[in-house]
Amino acid sequence: MSQSSRLRSLLAMGASAAVLAAVATPVLAQTAAQQTTVIEELVVTAQKKEEALQDVPIAVSAFSQDTLEAQKIDGGPNLQLAIPNVSFAKSNFTNSFNFQIRGIGARAVGAAADQGVGVHLNNAPQQSGNLFEAEFYDMERVEVLRGPQGTLYGRNATGGVVNLITAKPTDTFEAMARAEVGNYGTQKVRGMVNLPIFGDKLAVRAAGAYLKRDGYMTNTFTGNKVDDRDLYSTRISVMFNPTEKLRTNFMWERFHEDDSRSRTGKQLCTKDNGPATVGGVATGAARIFLTQGCLPGSLYSNNAYGTVNTSGTLTGELGNIFGFTSGDANVGDTTDKDLNKFESLFDPIYQSKSDVYQFTLNYDLTESLTITAMTSYSENSVYSKQDYNRNVSVVPFNTTPFTPGGFFTDPQVGRTNLFTTLDISSNNAEQFSQEFRLSSNFDGPLNFNIGGIHFDYESVTDYYVIGNSLTLSALALNATTPGNGGNPNCNPVTLPNSCIGIDTNATPDGSGHNYYDNRTPYRLKSDALFGELYWQANEKLKFTLGLRQTRDRKEIDNYKTVLLAPGTGLVLDPITPLAKVSFSELTGRFGFDYKPELSMTDDTLVYAFYSKGYKGGGINPGVPANAVGIPQTFEPEFVNAIEVGTKNTMLGGSLLLNATGFYYDYQGYQISKIVNRTSVNENVNAKVYGLELESIWSPVYNLRLNANIGYLHTEIGKGVKSIDTMDRTQGNPAYTVVKVGPSLPNASVGANCVLSSAGVATLLAISQGGILPFACGGPAVFQGFLQSRGVPAATAGFLANNTGLYNYGAGYSIEGTTADLSGNELPSSPELTASIGAQYRWDMAGGWSGTLRGDYYRQTSQYARVYNTDYDRIKAWDNANLTLKIEKSEWGLEIDAYVKNLMNDVPIIDAYTSDDSSGLFTNIITQEPRLYGVSITKKW
Repeated sequence: MSQSSRLRSLLAMGASAAVLAAVATPVLAQTAAQQTTVIEELVVTAQKKEEALQDVPIAVSAFSQDTLEAQKIDGGPNLQLAIPNVSFAKSNFTNSFNFQIRGIGARAVGAAADQGVGVHLNNAPQQSGNLFEAEFYDMERVEVLRGPQGTLYGRNATGGVVNLITAKPTDTFEAMARAEVGNYGTQKVRGMVNLPIFGDKLAVRAAGAYLKRDGYMTNTFTGNKVDDRDLYSTRISVMFNPTEKLRTNFMWERFHEDDSRSRTGKQLCTKDNGPATVGGVATGAARIFLTQGCLPGSLYSNNAYGTVNTSGTLTGELGNIFGFTSGDANVGDTTDKDLNKFESLFDPIYQSKSDVYQFTLNYDLTESLTITAMTSYSENSVYSKQDYNRNVSVVPFNTTPFTPGGFFTDPQVGRTNLFTTLDISSNNAEQFSQEFRLSSNFDGPLNFNIGGIHFDYESVTDYYVIGNSLTLSALALNATTPGNGGNPNCNPVTLPNSCIGIDTNATPDGSGHNYYDNRTPYRLKSDALFGELYWQANEKLKFTLGLRQTRDRKEIDNYKTVLLAPGTGLVLDPITPLAKVSFSELTGRFGFDYKPELSMTDDTLVYAFYSKGYKGGGINPGVPANAVGIPQTFEPEFVNAIEVGTKNTMLGGSLLLNATGFYYDYQGYQISKIVNRTSVNENVNAKVYGLELESIWSPVYNLRLNANIGYLHTEIGKGVKSIDTMDRTQGNPAYTVVKVGPSLPNASVGANCVLSSAGVATLLAISQGGILPFACGGPAVFQGFLQSRGVPAATAGFLANNTGLYNYGAGYSIEGTTADLSGNELPSSPELTASIGAQYRWDMAGGWSGTLRGDYYRQTSQYARVYNTDYDRIKAWDNANLTLKIEKSEWGLEIDAYVKNLMNDVPIIDAYTSDDSSGLFTNIITQEPRLYGVSITKKW
């Protein structure tokens, strides 16, 4: 038996080969004079049983609490720095993020969209949680499994699983207190106490963490630091083991945050002034209707620090039509080139809280059979409010009857003379899951692990966009709509077909149509049976067969978005008031693992598996009441995955070298784009393959080196096409983008349409460019509009049908033309990710020791969207961390100093594109700046 094999009996915690170096301590041989370089292996429960990491035939990385602290992995976003082929970025909306493994994550948007990477807390699935908000504390370990999962885990996942395993009560007293200070006024406090009450029968463990710091970002308008943190989390765990056969654990965890966390980062825009000429004809005053707000330029060019041309937005277009603005309210304005500076009339508001209750019971039916019951219940609520356009306009409102002296008092925005828009994103959710498992431990060749789960989730999501120009537009439309008697403050109750309701409350309640409210009450019920059968063919060869039958049922109260539509209150779709989808799928995996005896290694594991993964389809969020052509649902994802790997212990246990290769045939990968003020999810096919190498080496006593590298190739399938809202014409000068006008029955005001440049030039030449926005409804609607404005029928017919506005070539329509995505990369899928680390420990007099550690991470460029244009490209970026620990184990005393992001780079790591009616601006996501601090820890 090899030396590393003998060590497996000593294992207590988990870590991947790539991160073991952070906590591995050289093992002393039996003779005191000898010091060895043998690396201790650690235990994980990736297959729902305790196994040495090198014996697990799965690509898995795991991190103990010590590992997390040593590598400064404070929370979910930092995990990407230590795992190959992993990326992480928060998304544009509240309490949402994209944890992506091997190119697979959460690119669909909406309440009914599932995560590609499942997040579990103590093996229980979490549909909504705090992975990107909360910091890790008092963890037993964090496990990250790469590849499709489902035959052992409660919720199926196509990309992988993140399993957060909290520390459990034990029968030994222990306690810890930690205080930390750092730059940006950082104050952190963590603590833990474990109290055995009745031997190994009853124990209680309490832990907590508190973080308060100043913001990284500066609001240059208010002068305040924003994106600060003020949060805490507490956890109580109770172990009660009345008999040797019966073991139970109860946990309650609370999280609370109230600060100015910025949901999105800086806003970038390559300003689109609109064409000066079309077809050789000057656009003149009509130019304001021919801008889309922002152009698809590189996010790294100087031009990207422009501001949105407000004429290319819904609110700006209406302002121009009704006269309270005259063109671009941001004319001449630019933004600061510091990515940590933005401009906003007010500071962001962010509030989040959650409670999680879990109860786990294990009972040994016999010496070889154990039943496990896991019950989990949680409640979550999140509220955030911030400036929708991250700059303050420079041109005040015109003086009009609605804006005397250029000022307007909006019920929600307040009194100002500037174009102002804000958004509110909130979510209230609760979930319940009940899981049962039965596992065997027979002496014979056959064993199994089978189970079932019921999962119930309900949430209500509201996403508001509120603007004073929207309320002004509602008043103007009321005043000019026949039937309202010219009264801008008409009564929508008595005039429901012509009067737009205006919410007069400071806090919107959903009753008004003077703002955008995408409300989604969502319900999910999921049931599954799953399990694995193991056949130990001989001492070295084992086969595994896993199956899962899943049934997902999703439903949404199908509220339409009724911005600037007559009436009041939320409106259910009259045809489909309750949108439903259901899916029932059989998935599984089959493979083997083999332990050959090789002369070049001490231990070797070789494994190969085929697996089929599934992620449910869903229901697109609510669409504008008059929108057409937007699908109500999107299809599920399926992946056929092949994975081959090997795990090796070499050089007498001083070198671990693991390798994994994988190939995915992906069907129905879910992507999202914003169309007509709502998220529209589409499905595309793709191929994914890659390689992962992980290693740790101890060449001499007290020195640890680790390295990992991930290679990833993603490729969208042939024949996949999609309209790029950023470039609807695909650069073809024969077509011109035009803003959609108000009150069209089949188009959303503020969106963009595409008309023939020759037809646009004809209207411009006869000084009729001002009516172009109303041509976006198509020829029949355009002709009807003209006639309703007193244009003779013959003239209206000529303008609509004989000017060539709708002369489209092959592949073009009023929506534009599709971009060919064949062969493009999937978003957030860098070709290479790599990390290296080095750690040296030295002993000092008096029982003191010191440990110095450095970590470096780099990833190559990637794309933010499937279109893979220059606008979509995210450049390569890197990160370096340094830590120094001085400790005296006898006293339980540790003093730590650290620097994160040593080079103080603030790279863009992801980007979000808004929709036509918002002007197609880009919200970017960046890394944290350089952080440094010191801490002192006392353990008992």
